[in-house]
Amino acid sequence: MALLDDAIEASGGLARWNKLKRFTLHLSIGGTLLSRTGQIGQFKDLIAEGSIWTQSVRFTGITGGKMSGTFQPDAVTIESLDGEVLRTWRNPTSAFSSYSNVQPGDELHLVFLCGFAIWNYLTTPFLLARSDVEVEELPPRAGNAEPWRRLRARFPPDIVTHCPEQIFYFDDKALQRRTDHDFLATRIAHYSWAHQAFCGIVVPTLRRSMVLGADGALVPRPVLDVEIFDAMFE
Repeated sequence: MALLDDAIEASGGLARWNKLKRFTLHLSIGGTLLSRTGQIGQFKDLIAEGSIWTQSVRFTGITGGKMSGTFQPDAVTIESLDGEVLRTWRNPTSAFSSYSNVQPGDELHLVFLCGFAIWNYLTTPFLLARSDVEVEELPPRAGNAEPWRRLRARFPPDIVTHCPEQIFYFDDKALQRRTDHDFLATRIAHYSWAHQAFCGIVVPTLRRSMVLGADGALVPRPVLDVEIFDAMFE
């Protein structure tokens, strides 16, 4: 598929991606998703380490630098900085499997939500090349200054993501700039920009998820704000 091929090439190429196993990020996460749980400012200056090929992300420095948290589809843990498991949430995906009105309640929920979000962000567009992901190219739609090319993707149940069906937008350089999807019974427009190359992989270093109102207008306060300061792939 022409657009998917262009997007993968613009992000570093499949040959380079297939040689990699892990990523490490220095990042900050904010937005109303955190403020609802009283955690605003508590997910700043984090280290996120994860596997490229399986959904697994470990955050070091959550809750104001006091704890760590690990996301996997079958379990989320909160740990002390020396690795002692303090709390565990088993089978977290079952609570979100219907993409209903479940709301985040504490740092376990936040590690789960931020964990799969960061993993999906870091592996796209390469994730879309998986044989079990259905991808369809759509007609272009106007972006900020030029038409953005679009892909519709349908994800299998074993990939934990925001929504089973999502629409991805790419600019004239085939870099990802927006994703539309439902999340917790809300329509979201997720923007990405300020792309930089790290270890041969091009990554948007700024991301912002905004609620779309019934009229299609953006609600001013972002649900999720992500800034990546540095990244390493190996």
